Order: sequence, then C-alpha cells, then structure tokens
Amino acid sequence: MSSPLSVKPVPALSSPVSGRLAVLPQYLLPKQALTRLAGWVARGQWGALTTGLIRRFAAHYGVDMNEAAESDLQRYASFNDFFTRALRPDARPLAQADLIAPVDGAISQFGHIEAGQIFQAKGHHYSTLALLGNDDGMAARYAQGSFATLYLSPRDYHRIHMPCAGRLLRMVHVPGALFSVNPVTARAVPGLFARNERVVCEFESAHGTFVLVLVGATIVGSMATVWHGVVNPPRPGVVREWHYPDQCIELAQGQEMGRFLLGSTVVLLFPQPDLAFAPDWTPGGVIRMGQAMAGERRSTATSAL
Repeated sequence: MSSPLSVKPVPALSSPVSGRLAVLPQYLLPKQALTRLAGWVARGQWGALTTGLIRRFAAHYGVDMNEAAESDLQRYASFNDFFTRALRPDARPLAQADLIAPVDGAISQFGHIEAGQIFQAKGHHYSTLALLGNDDGMAARYAQGSFATLYLSPRDYHRIHMPCAGRLLRMVHVPGALFSVNPVTARAVPGLFARNERVVCEFESAHGTFVLVLVGATIVGSMATVWHGVVNPPRPGVVREWHYPDQCIELAQGQEMGRFLLGSTVVLLFPQPDLAFAPDWTPGGVIRMGQAMAGERRSTATSAL
C-alpha cells in the first residue's frame, strides 16, 4: 500500500486576482432564479425542441453516447432524462477494492483532514462542521479523517453510486448558495463546498461510518436519492433532516444511491486518518465509476481502513 497521502494542490492556471475577477459575475447573478429556470427547461418535454437541445449539448461537450443504455438521442423525452441517462450494464466494471470511485469525473482534491479542516484549493480550506450543516457530533467523527472531492463536468455520467456496501443512517438537506463548482470557482471562492446547497448522506459500513455529500451548483435543478426521490426542490431555507433507525435501507457496493439533475460535485468523508488511496490518484486526474479508489491499510497486528 502507498504511504499516507498528503494533499497535492492542483497547479494554478491563473493568478488569484484573475481567478477572483472570473467569478465576480457569480456574486451578482440571480443564481436561484437561474437555477429554477434551468430546472424548468430541463423538465420540459417539447419534442423536436428538446431533441435539438440535447443534440447541441451532446455535440458541444463531446458526450459519449456509445456507452449509454439508450444511445438514440431522440428517445429521451426531456433533457433531465438524457442528463441522468443509464449506462450499459458492462460499461463500468467494478474493481476488486474496498472503496471504489462513486462517480465519473475528475479528482479535485483528496487526502487527510487536518483538525477538522478540508483542503479546497491553494489558500482555501473549509471545516467539516460547516460542510455537515453544523452537526457537531457528525463533524467530530471525521475531524481527523480522510476526504475526497470529485468534480462532475457537464459531459460526465451523473448518477452516483456506493463506494462500498452500506446502510443509510441519516440524510440532511443543507440550504446554501449556488455558485458554480468548476475548478476556477473552487480556486477563487472561499469555503465553496460548505457554502453551496448540499445533501449530506451518512452510512454505516463494514469499515465504519462514512459520509457522501452531494453539492449543488448554479443551474443544478435538483438532487435526488434512490430512497427519497427528489430532495430539492422544495427549498424552504432551513436545514431538513431525516433519520432511518427503523428502516433497513442497505445498498451494495456499486449500486446507485442518487443523481444530479445537472452536474456538480461529490465530497466523501471517512473517519480513518491514513486512508490508502489508489497510487494512480492525483488531483486533476480523470476517474470512472467503479475504478479502485482506496483499500484497507493492513498490518500483521491490525486491519483498519
């Protein structure tokens, strides 16, 4: 296994000043209104108009439809149906690993959580407490653990799967802003992932508890889970929480747990401080759902994730 990983910053592509200027319009734009409009457009079923929109989007972003379960763009009744498309059963084989990548996308950052602080980008950290909706008990469990932040671009497959088998403990919807979550914004907006609207899901697994956070963004119409359906809207502006003590909601490794209706970011938290991430992982690297993410760090005396 590899040695404990320290955070490896993505090399900056622009100066801090130019980065801040690039995201300045996001502070001024009516992000909530734009998101509601985008959600309305994405849900619409307008025949040839919808197909035309899908075709332009797929061509612009280079979406690979050969791996989709339904490759004919005309068969999608709405943009949401296309965006949350299923893949062929053989498109994403699962690696033999304790933890697998839960999404297609790019590795934003990963590594050790230092005293409850998660590395976002050069010069920017945010706290587990803020990310988890100011839940002291939950935040404390991961304050010295490990994290991975995974960015889903518009061209990616947008269903989210389980990194390992787990039983759902709770779900929390935390209201917030709707900044973009692309790499430029991540380098320029302090505490981005703890500022944006998000859905926090905590699971229990054979390796201990873990958290999977779905982070919203500009024009992300909604987020949904397989046990709840669409979580947002509604957006009441207050923290909403669901507990599942009497329900046995168990999901297998690789099973779908949720989806983005338009793209965003996933943040994973694990309580283990020395999680052994795959040796080929690097910030900015491309990942596919099902690839090895991390394995157990074993010794002759103990076995811990």
